This record gives sequence, C-alpha cells and structure tokens, in this order.
Amino acid sequence: MSDGPEYRLDEQIGFKLRVANQRHLEIFASEMPELTPRQFAVMAKLDEEGPLSQNHLGRLVAMDAATTKGVIDRLVRKGLVATTPSPTDRRRVEISLTAEGAEQIREAVVVAARISERTARNLSPRELARLMTLLDKL
Repeated sequence: MSDGPEYRLDEQIGFKLRVANQRHLEIFASEMPELTPRQFAVMAKLDEEGPLSQNHLGRLVAMDAATTKGVIDRLVRKGLVATTPSPTDRRRVEISLTAEGAEQIREAVVVAARISERTARNLSPRELARLMTLLDKL
C-alpha cells in the first residue's frame, strides 16, 4: 500500500522465472533423483563435447569455478567422471566421463527429454519455440 508506482510481485519477470524454475526443478527431482540438474548438465556437456578442461566446462554449463569444482568432485566420488592432468598444460585438469558415466548419461538424456516435455506441457510447439528464442535474448 505504498504511495509510489504500483509494483505487483507476481507480474515481475524475475518472479515468473523463479516460479517456472521451481516447477521444473520439482519435475527434475521426481524423474531423476540420482542426479542434480547441475550434475546432469556437466555430464551432458561432456557427452556432447568429450573431455574438457574444468574451466571451459564450467563456462559451457554457466557455472562459476567453485560450483563447477564441487559438482565435479561429487561426480568423481560417484565414479561418473574422471579427472586427469592435461597433457599440454600442467596447470589444467581435464574432465571426462567414465564408462559408467557415459552409460548413465545416455539413459539420463532420455529422461531429461521427458522432463522438458512435462515442464512445457501447457505450451504449444510454437509457443515453446518462441519462449526458447526469448529466453536466449535475456
């Protein structure tokens, strides 16, 4: 009830993005409880690109260095990724999927596609394409 310009929280982009993300994360957790979304993102990118330096991998999955390291450490403990010193730069560590990780991500991407479908089930194909285009602009 302020005297300033009207501000309605539920009409703000940040609020709507957070609500949509919460819904997506709930679906993700129900469909893929063995991996977090960040773990899945790291493994999916390694599956797409092959071995990557930790820094490059972090940039590709939009995570800061500390978060990337934590995710990788947990995946190493699970036996899903391996770290090896770079053959060309002693300061770099290369991250790759283990055989078990490669098998798990192949199964997980099928589930991930279903998660994406459930998240966007109220959108037509055209609406979904438009949303994706708009999100790329942010």
